[in-house]
Amino acid sequence: MAKSDSTPAAKSSLVFVFLVVLIDMLGFGIIMPVLPDLITEITGDNLSAAAIDAGWLAFAYAAMQFVFGPVVGNLSDRFGRRPVLLGALGGYAIAYVLMGFAPSLLWLFVARIVAGIMGASFSTAYAYIADISSPERRSQNFGLIGAAFGLGFIFGPALGGLLGEYGTRLPFFAAGGLAAINLVFGFFMLRESLPPEKRRPFEIKRANALVALQGLSGQNRVVIWYAAALTVWMIGHVVYPIVFAFYAIENFGWSAFMVGLALACVGIGAALVQGLLIRILIPKIGERNAVIIGALGMAVSTVAYLVAGPDQGWLIFLAIPVGALQGLFQPSLNGLMSRAVSDETQGELQGAVASLQSVASVIGPPMFTAVFAAFTVAGTIYYLPGAPFALAGLIALIALAIFLRGYALHCTSGEVQPPPDAHPLAD
Repeated sequence: MAKSDSTPAAKSSLVFVFLVVLIDMLGFGIIMPVLPDLITEITGDNLSAAAIDAGWLAFAYAAMQFVFGPVVGNLSDRFGRRPVLLGALGGYAIAYVLMGFAPSLLWLFVARIVAGIMGASFSTAYAYIADISSPERRSQNFGLIGAAFGLGFIFGPALGGLLGEYGTRLPFFAAGGLAAINLVFGFFMLRESLPPEKRRPFEIKRANALVALQGLSGQNRVVIWYAAALTVWMIGHVVYPIVFAFYAIENFGWSAFMVGLALACVGIGAALVQGLLIRILIPKIGERNAVIIGALGMAVSTVAYLVAGPDQGWLIFLAIPVGALQGLFQPSLNGLMSRAVSDETQGELQGAVASLQSVASVIGPPMFTAVFAAFTVAGTIYYLPGAPFALAGLIALIALAIFLRGYALHCTSGEVQPPPDAHPLAD
């Protein structure tokens, strides 16, 4: 099949793939402002105990994505992209409706497990775009996935907060409805991108979540230090989607609407930094300094979460723009990592990075929610709702220290080409 994304059928297929990712992120964002209320409504627990449940729900979701990502990708190589993407949408619709009707915590866990397995279809979305895109337009079309992530995190929380004012369960039904509508659209409009002659048998040994991580074993010391810094960083980064709603309700008594509004502001800040500011700053200050600014931006912003009192919610809106600078960290570090490996191992490196991100998403949620519970439970010696954010700020500084060690090696090691913005600190 010739690769052309200029035909009407190809354009409608690109729109569909964009909507698959957008709806997954919308669904994730929609439920964030109301998840604390739903868990407390179902279990009868207080907010501290509900946070623990939310941490393990996020753990289940991320663990399923980690395990099933390679499985779903290999299934799409065997049976084609279309059935996998349509199946993912059907699974999303079922998962969100299950959450909307959930009478018990067990139902919520089942729903998040289903959603996590379906969310592993991101790899298939990328493969679909690669199938139908000409080489010169592939990067541009891949950008649609990034745009879907950004828009989902902006509009998802805002929509969830708005709908949450009319009922705790309404946002879940809305997310399920969006998935069902896109499933119908895709059934009639999505064409298959992988012809039968290019498919390959399903091999379970290739559908192994740990295989991608093995790509780091043969890398040089610089990449290992960078990978360690990135892993630590991503563990700290998950504090926002996991803890923010619980923190805002506990500390400020915010409604679902206010939680959604604040999270939408976080999404807007991230989009502006990663879509605009990073293009201006990196040519001027270099990737090393961009990483430093990103880590310090996160660490400094978390202070506001720690010190803000019950009547000082406005501090959070001042902290959000500062915290948005953390969007400089990962893209800049990824750029340095890519320079530290050969052209032949770029794909291997990116596969390992994706696996590291999944590992961080498994570790972070239960850790941060446990900290939140410990510092907010009745009778605690130190009442600090912002403790998880303080921990995240400390983790950001640890990641920065690891990065600087790796950067020093990058500048002095004969194994790799020095970065263009080499700094005397590394001498």
